[in-house]
Amino acid sequence: MRLDVDRRACAGHGLCYGNAPDLLDCDDQGDPIVLVDPVPEALLTDARGVVDGCPERALTLEAAP
Repeated sequence: MRLDVDRRACAGHGLCYGNAPDLLDCDDQGDPIVLVDPVPEALLTDARGVVDGCPERALTLEAAP
């Protein structure tokens, strides 16, 4: 699975990288950056949690190509 960020939709709340620091960090502007691609099996629950918890729906979890 692959975690994607829609930067146009992201409002920079920081909930994603605050709740899943093994998956996401932030750049100098506070926008999330994905740290692992694809998402390891052990972190799929965390990935689903940040996708579901994003108030702007800026995160998606998709099948890796």
